This record gives sequence, C-alpha cells and structure tokens, in this order.
Amino acid sequence: MGTISSALLRKVTAELYERSLKKIPEDTKLALARARSVETNQTAGHTLDNMIASARAAEEENHFVCSDSGIPVYFMKVGTQVNFDGPVKQAITDGFSDLVASIQPPMLAHVTNPLTLERGYAGKDMPITTFEMIDDADYVEITCSPKALGSGRWAALEIFTFPTLDVIERYVMDVVLKAGPQHCPPVVIGVGIGGTFDYAAKLAKQAMLRQIGTQNPDPILAQMESRLYTAVNATGFGPMGTGGDATAMAVHVDYASGHGFTPVAVCFNCWINRRRSARIYPSGHVEYFE
Repeated sequence: MGTISSALLRKVTAELYERSLKKIPEDTKLALARARSVETNQTAGHTLDNMIASARAAEEENHFVCSDSGIPVYFMKVGTQVNFDGPVKQAITDGFSDLVASIQPPMLAHVTNPLTLERGYAGKDMPITTFEMIDDADYVEITCSPKALGSGRWAALEIFTFPTLDVIERYVMDVVLKAGPQHCPPVVIGVGIGGTFDYAAKLAKQAMLRQIGTQNPDPILAQMESRLYTAVNATGFGPMGTGGDATAMAVHVDYASGHGFTPVAVCFNCWINRRRSARIYPSGHVEYFE
C-alpha cells in the first residue's frame, strides 16, 4: 500500500488550476487551427486568428487566457491501493487558498454565495470536488476543469420517458440554440444520457473532458456525435458569435443504463477548453497531462 501526502495534493491541485488558466490544451490548439483552415467567413476567420494569438501570448507571458478564472472544479479518481497521510478535501481547499494568495496576475473573486450573492474566494463546498474509485490502482488521478460564467450559464438537463434518439438529439439542439453564441464558441459540448438526475450531469461533464478527435467506442454514440457536430456547426453562430462554420470543436456523448425515465444533460466548455490533469504516485512522482 502506497501513501500520498496531503502536502503534495495541496501543491498539485493548486498547480493544475493555475496551468488550466494560462494554457489551452494541445488538442484544442489543433482544433482551432483546423477550424481556421476551413473557415469560409472572413470575420470568423479573423476571430479565430485572434483566439490563437491570444492563447499563444498567454502561454508565453504566463498570463490568463481569459480574465474570468471561474471557480475550481476537480474530478478525483482514487486508486483502491492508495493511502493518505492526512486530510484530502482540506488539502484541496488549502491548495486553492494558496493559489489565491500567490497567483499573478491576481484572480477575480468569482466564488458566489447563491443565497446572499456575496462574492469572495471561499465558500461552502468549495472547491467543488467529486470522487471515484479505481480498482487495483496505486495512484490518484486529478482533473481540474474550472467553470466560468460563459459556458457554465448555459448547461441544461431535462428528464424524458423512453425517448428515441431523435428526441434526445432534438433536445440537445434546443439547448444549443438557446445558448446561441453566449458560451464563447467554438465550444466542446458534453452530453450525458440515462442513469439518474445527478449521474447524467456527471456523464456530460466527463464526456466534455474527453480528448478532441477521439473516437467514441460505441457505434450508436459515434454516429450521434457526428450528426450533432454537423448540426451545431450548421447553426452559423460561429466563433464568439461572429458567424461562420465553427460553433463547436467537438460533441462528446456518453450514457448509462437506467429506468424508463431518461435524464439528458448538456454542458459546454468554451473555446479555451480548460482542463488539466495529473496522476500522483506514492513515490511522490507526478505526471501532468491534458
């Protein structure tokens, strides 16, 4: 049995948040470049050029890609062979506090109490962290995906009774059309189907984090992703609402078995596609990846 220290968790979770704010993932850079190479709308093309240049400048100058740093959201996968030498959730909370105190440029206060609308850097259940177990693993895998206002505002969920694939896809497009360009496209769209109310939302969030360009192993879902990707980009909203061909960089769908009632959840990641991951081993070795 290995042991992972609270101090290392505190350090790594803070680093993941900072890295996700200052560097867009490599697959996202490639997706933006591909979108630019086929864009037929001149204004949209200029917008994509500005996005690519902004991302490059932020990385080179160690600045935020966007001033909306969002709120900290972590997905934790914990190996069943791992032991911890101290608190886990408190280590993540302390890591966030460390980052707030040290990061340059400073972060804006986005953590909001929904009852009083008071804003700050701390609050109930903050950072938002979900945990999942991995059988027989001796490591902890952490993904940080900060959620900002643009993409976070337009996520949606509805529960259907024995829906057909057509009904599901029509609902996804209804959510897309309602959002319009307000989620800062081109976006990555995550769709979760089935399970329960809470689990469908989790499926959508995790699907959203999948690498752009990866093939869905389920042929039904692969075909659904292709149809939705084509339909979303046919809306013409384009990069930041300037028109054109690139409203989505990817549509990723996952499902879980459930009852006759079928929740369908839809969420978005803006063009920055913030996500950063690390795997921590008992030896203290840390692997960072996107």
